[in-house]
Amino acid sequence: MINKAIVLAAGRGTRMGALTEELPKPMLPIEGRPMLEHIVLRLREAGVDRILIVVGYRRELIEAHFATGFPEVSFVTQEVVEGTASAVRLGRDFISADPFLLTFGDILCGARNYTGIGDSLTRNSASGVLGVKYVDDPWQGAAVYADAEGVVSEMIEKPPRGASATHWNSAGLYAFTPEIFSEIDLAPRSERGEYEITTAIRQLITRGRPVRMFEIDGAWRDVGRPEDLAEAARVLSQSED
Repeated sequence: MINKAIVLAAGRGTRMGALTEELPKPMLPIEGRPMLEHIVLRLREAGVDRILIVVGYRRELIEAHFATGFPEVSFVTQEVVEGTASAVRLGRDFISADPFLLTFGDILCGARNYTGIGDSLTRNSASGVLGVKYVDDPWQGAAVYADAEGVVSEMIEKPPRGASATHWNSAGLYAFTPEIFSEIDLAPRSERGEYEITTAIRQLITRGRPVRMFEIDGAWRDVGRPEDLAEAARVLSQSED
């Protein structure tokens, strides 16, 4: 069982508009709790007892909220927000030689998915496992190509609308061995000018390392815009079934 997780929560969440002028997006309330607290509680339910939250924008609000009652939570600050791979790199010492889960502070799903993706990493002796959801067109996220056995052959970040020959979309939940840090160190900036975890994953695939996909079970939500907040409450209810 994997007992460590990194949660990326450094950004402001500009698509939320005025809602994040005072609060970082992961602290927006859903059903009476900050979104990030729902994630931490579900990780705890899945047996994760060490959680590193990568903070940045208004980090003092996140740190104050989790200062009491969350002994499994620690923090590291991403001073310059320049991509997901850079954020994950900050957790190298925290992870050490252990496998770990990676997710974002705006991705909601049931605890069984944290358990399931971790089990998939171990069971398949994989270097990485990507959580995926079936969609009509993965143009808004990252398109994941895999064979019938779930072995990933390609991952394309933000493909043009209508250009993908796959329906699998990255769901913002991953499991890795520490091998990913070597790939992060070698990853160049993307066309968007950021160091992206997608690039590091593609490097693993290119080197022939085993990367697999894991289909998210049950309710899931990427909370990116104000209209997603109402839908997120339904997802939370369904994820507890």
